[in-house]
Amino acid sequence: MNNQLLLEKANAMGQSTLIDFLEIRFIEIGEDYIISQMPVNEKTCQPNRILHGGASAALAETTGSIAAMLLANPDPENYLVLGIDIMMNHVRGVELGKQVFAKASLLHKGKTLQHWDVKITDEEGKLVSYGKHTTIITKKK
Repeated sequence: MNNQLLLEKANAMGQSTLIDFLEIRFIEIGEDYIISQMPVNEKTCQPNRILHGGASAALAETTGSIAAMLLANPDPENYLVLGIDIMMNHVRGVELGKQVFAKASLLHKGKTLQHWDVKITDEEGKLVSYGKHTTIITKKK
């Protein structure tokens, strides 16, 4: 499947879910990474009007999990990908009205476990948050 079709599939997967509610969109995909974007708006900010760390974690887990579903799962008809761990560090705030971008890059692709490096940056490319997301591939019941 070509990259444009994979992006369309990634964006379609999120309809009527938290992904859709947070307005996360996938904008670029490569052999071992995917990039998404999310607005800093009323849905994703803290009461003090900056990006909420939980929204950043949701963006990171979403991006890593979708990357695993599309890039690491050899048999999506019979196997399910689930996020099992997310560790995040936050280094700077982002104010209301801006966009943030998450890039999930494959660190390790095992048959069962995958580890993803996730970096979230602002519109100027400055690091906002970073972390590691672990996914597992399990047989569907």
